[in-house]
Amino acid sequence: MTAPLTVIILTYNEELNLPQALRSVCGWAKQVIVLDSFSTDRTVQIAREFGAEVYQHRFENYAKQRNHALTLPIRSEWILFLDADEWVPPELQREIAAVIDRNPPEDGFYIKRRFIWMGRWIRRGYYPTWILRLARRGRVRCEERQVNEHLIVDGAVEYLQHDFIHEDRKDLADWIAKHVRYARREADELIKRERRVAQEEIDARLFGTQAQRKRWLRRHVWERLPRFVRPWLFFFYRYVLRGGFLDGRAAFVYHFLHALWFMTLIDAFWLEQRLAAQRRSGDAG
Repeated sequence: MTAPLTVIILTYNEELNLPQALRSVCGWAKQVIVLDSFSTDRTVQIAREFGAEVYQHRFENYAKQRNHALTLPIRSEWILFLDADEWVPPELQREIAAVIDRNPPEDGFYIKRRFIWMGRWIRRGYYPTWILRLARRGRVRCEERQVNEHLIVDGAVEYLQHDFIHEDRKDLADWIAKHVRYARREADELIKRERRVAQEEIDARLFGTQAQRKRWLRRHVWERLPRFVRPWLFFFYRYVLRGGFLDGRAAFVYHFLHALWFMTLIDAFWLEQRLAAQRRSGDAG
């Protein structure tokens, strides 16, 4: 039985990851849309082989790409956003289909992400991470952040029980290159915050959803901590206090790179931009 659901997947050079994502939704979801950013590998060919509808749009940032996806000819009332390196297990398929079938009063649903790294589930220090991925068409849009963007739903939200799986099949070098790009975008967001640039974002609430709580902690705690010191504190929190060390060597690599290296890189790019702005100001003077 097909679920009355449209799955939207954003892609750019995802020939290694896309088959696992499409295998998990094609034949189950009524409509599968792949919005591609002009890939140069076999991504588009693979999407068409699976029967997905393929559209292409020039990439500016993730928020604009997601919002553009919402303007495409979506034929279902419900939309599931899925990244190319993610897939939907059967138990989550059944849960989503059951939720849609009962016509819920809510307009959006948070789903837990299970993160697989080097073949291991990174559970301690990272799980559960709740992400709003299932939403009613016409009631959802994406906030304007360039990266680590969240969906905004105009209505009540609820939580699903089962996980979706994040399992990137690309190698470590690709992950590092991708996170260098992410770090630059995060540094841009820090600069915009300092300059008080107005943009639509989720509410920052200490007692809101997990995403709202994290955004509140980012603004009221993280951004007030000393730069280049806070990544070490974050690594200690995730790897030691939350027990990340119990998940083995793969978990050490992940927490070291994501909690320490990546966060330090964001601060480094922020510093680079600040120093460049000071030089330009001095030259102008």
